Order: sequence, then C-alpha cells, then structure tokens
Amino acid sequence: MDPTNRKKIISFFIKKKHLLTIDNLKQLENEETPSTIDETYLTQLFIKITNQKNNYLSNSSINLGLSSTSSNLHLLSTQLYSPNSLSHSNIQTTSNIINNNLHQSLSANLKTANLQHLSPSTNNSNLEIKFSYVDVAKKREPSDFSQLFKKRFIAIEKILRNRRELQSVTSINRILTKKAKEDVAIIGLVLDIQKTKNGNIVLLMEDQTSQIKVIVNKTKPSIFSLTSEIVHDEALGITGTYMDGVIFATNILFPDIPLTTELKKSPDECYAAFISDIHIGSNNFMAEEFNKFISWLNLEYGSELHRTIAEKLKYIIIAGDLIDGVGIYPMQESELDIKDVIEQYSALAKLLSKIPPHIKIILSSGNHDAIRISEPQPPPYKDFAAALYALPNIYFVSNPAVVNIHKSQNFSGFDVLIYHGYSFDYYVANVDALRLKGGYKKGENILKFLLKKRHLAPAHSSTLYIPDVESDPLVIDPVPDFFATGHTHYTVVSNYRTTTLISGSCWQAKTAFQEKMGHEPQPCRVPIVNLQTRAVRILNFSKE
Repeated sequence: MDPTNRKKIISFFIKKKHLLTIDNLKQLENEETPSTIDETYLTQLFIKITNQKNNYLSNSSINLGLSSTSSNLHLLSTQLYSPNSLSHSNIQTTSNIINNNLHQSLSANLKTANLQHLSPSTNNSNLEIKFSYVDVAKKREPSDFSQLFKKRFIAIEKILRNRRELQSVTSINRILTKKAKEDVAIIGLVLDIQKTKNGNIVLLMEDQTSQIKVIVNKTKPSIFSLTSEIVHDEALGITGTYMDGVIFATNILFPDIPLTTELKKSPDECYAAFISDIHIGSNNFMAEEFNKFISWLNLEYGSELHRTIAEKLKYIIIAGDLIDGVGIYPMQESELDIKDVIEQYSALAKLLSKIPPHIKIILSSGNHDAIRISEPQPPPYKDFAAALYALPNIYFVSNPAVVNIHKSQNFSGFDVLIYHGYSFDYYVANVDALRLKGGYKKGENILKFLLKKRHLAPAHSSTLYIPDVESDPLVIDPVPDFFATGHTHYTVVSNYRTTTLISGSCWQAKTAFQEKMGHEPQPCRVPIVNLQTRAVRILNFSKE
C-alpha cells in the first residue's frame, strides 16, 4: 500500500476515535486499494472494519484513555505513521505502547473522576459532552440499590441546603431525642404517603439516621396542595413543629431551580433544532415529511425567512427512539417495513447523511432503540449502528446526557439536558396533579414537575434503572438551559424560570395501539431556537 494512502486511512480512523489493530493493518497491506483514496472509500472501509467484532479499539477506549491529552494522540500518530511500522515487531511494539498509554491514562482519569462521568471529547470548542454515562460491566448486588438512594440523598440534600428555610437542618435521630415542643427542619426521602380518616396527609420521612412521621394538615391549604405532587422516594425539605415524636409541617420545600439562575443568550445569531421519535422501520414512518425537513436544511424548501434560519442552523438534538426497533410490543412485526435493526439504523444513516456536514447532530437513545431499556441507556451499539458511526458530524450520547453547545471564548455556551422520557408514562398515570392538567397533551407540566424534583425519575418504579453505587445519574444537576425530551409524540415549548422546555414531536403517524389508547400524536413539528434571543418557533413539515 502506498504510504500516503496508509496515512490517510489511519488518520481517518483516529479522527473517528477508532484504532486499527495489527490484523487490520495486515489485511489492508494485502488488499488492493484505489490509487486515490476519497471520503466515500474511507467511509465504506470504516463500516466494513467496524462491523468486524473485536477487530479494532473503539471510541470508548480512545475517549477514556487518549482524548484528554494531545501528547497521547501525538504518540499514536508518530508510531502508526512511521515507514517501518508494519513489520511484525514494530506493530507489536506500537500495540504495547498504545495499550500502556491507554492503561496509564485510564488510571490517571479514574483517580480524579468517577468513571460514569468521564465525558467523550468532541474535538470541537463549541460542542462539549459534559455528561454521557459510561457503562461499567459488573455484577449488581441488592445492596447497590440502597447505596444508590444514599447517593441520591446526598446529592439533593446539597441542593436543598442552599434554601434559606433549611439553614438549620437537623438529623432525624437528633430530633427524636428532643423532649419539648420545638421548631425544626429536616431533609429526607419520602418512604411512604398515607391519608388519615380526617383527610390529612402523613409522610414517613427518612434520612441516613432514622425515620419520622410528618403530618400535613388539610387546614393549611397553601402547603396541603403541595402534597398532590409528592411521590415516593423523592428527596425534599420539611419545616415544622416537633411534638410527641411527630413533625407538624409548616412548609414543604422541593429542590427546584433557583430563581437566581442566569438566563443565557448567545452573542451571535444561530439556531438549534430539536426533534425526537423518528421511528425508522415503522410502516407509519413519515418519510416524505422527514425528507422535506432535510430539504429545508439544505436550503431547498421553505420561504426566504425559513431558508435564512436553516442557513444559520448549527445543531440538531435528537432525543431518542431513532428507530422503531423489533419486538418492542406484541405483533409489532406486522407494523414494520424494515424488520432488521441493523437495516433500520442503516436507513436512518442514509437519511442523516443528507444533512449538511457543518450541522452537528447529537443523538441519544430511547426505549425503541436496540439497546437495554434500563437507564442510563448507552448510545446505540456499534454492532447495530455502524452506518451511523461512519457519519462525521454525529455525536453519540447516553440517555440521559448533558451537552454544552455554542461555547466560545467569551460565552460559556448552553447546557442541554437530553432525556428521552420513558418515566413520563408513570407520572401521567400516577400523579393526579399532572393527569388533571392535561397529561401528555400538556407535557410542559411533566418537565416542570421533574425539574422541581431535580430528578428524572424520583419514584423507584417510574423507570427501569441501573443501581450505580458511585452516584445517581438521573439527578438533575447542574440546572440546564434547555431540557430536551421526546417519547410523548407531542410538541412542547415552554419555559420554567430560566430553563427552556422542549419536546421534539415525532415522525411517526398514529399507530393502531395509539388509536386504541385514544392518543393523538403531533408529528413533523420541529422546534427551532434562536440562541441569541432564546425565542422558539415551531416549523410544521406535515401535509396539513
């Protein structure tokens, strides 16, 4: 192989955070390659090699071990580009150096950060993945669940202690030793919720020291109304009067978003689009409308104003359910045009490849994707979605994730919390305050509800989850500038204090199941945010 071509191939793989192995390099030396290597050939080669299991070092290793230091990448390029690097001894030496540096870098990183918070580098100053869950394969023990709730309590207790009303918080076991009537403040998890014969609410609260009952009297409507929003297992603050082993509540305090949070605005005009629930593979996928959306991005569709917006659009956030999946619900096969998940992801890649390359696409997973359903969900597996990984302007994140966009030298950028929204079903079904306010059709109430809790799924049974013993990845901290979701197939645009709430509609027509449930989706709506003004407009690409 010509040395120049070899360098192009290796450089292409490194940029995509993949390292060719010894076998890859030998294989390439034995194959005929074009005299001139272009982007098409490199992309096809990338898909071919990444489909070969265990035959390359993937981006999870590169992200964790190398991307944090430029010296490691320099070492790689020096070793791999050397003229004699393909002799067996030199390849083996290079492999050992790579492995040693991976090990050293991983060890250094693990000493300074929890593994699940190590974020992939994007090599883009205006796009940073601040949190994307890195899965650690290990046996889970029953004790891991209690450890997770301890970590959740510690994280949200820290938030609550910033409240003026909770400056004098006392542990429950110390309160229980008091003999006289006294005003107290506690922070705890809600272990149980009961209603008395008189119509009062009794909360069983628990901190790391003990448990205590809190009575919320119906004669105090200002705080009694708040009990309709309380769910099991959430962390909250209580102030009240302690007497005879019970606290009589005078106030209920949720972690919530502080009013002092800054409303950020970009110094320059540019736009971000928010979509979700594409459901490629479904026979209800609205291909014509999605292609119309892509035509708009390519300045081929829409009014002059709309094309001006498309010209300045730099980011697309896709909040899960990229494909319809297979075996997600009974008899799904009869509703699929594409019955293989690899082919579904390939079809999606073909569509997304038409989006102008200067637009950064951030992809997250959902409950229909070919991934575990327990949260945090990893990005789509490369085994299934190799065609997507070959696209140069796609950035993969877990569900949930936090991404910072449009950062510049004089601007800190916007933190975007991306969460598909699988827990929403539980809260619409079980929280009267949400259901009576409109349920799915008023999705902004669900998002505000979770922001008040500072948690994406506070109730234990509201979603399937991984009991991580290091921290609770579903805690909402820090406060996001944008909260981007999907799942409900409804469009939501609203504001809660300084956070913009967005649900990205869907690209799937009403299914038989939705019709049976009386669900009326709102497909093909795309919320577009002007990052300079924070104004949002919704573009409708449906035939209506």
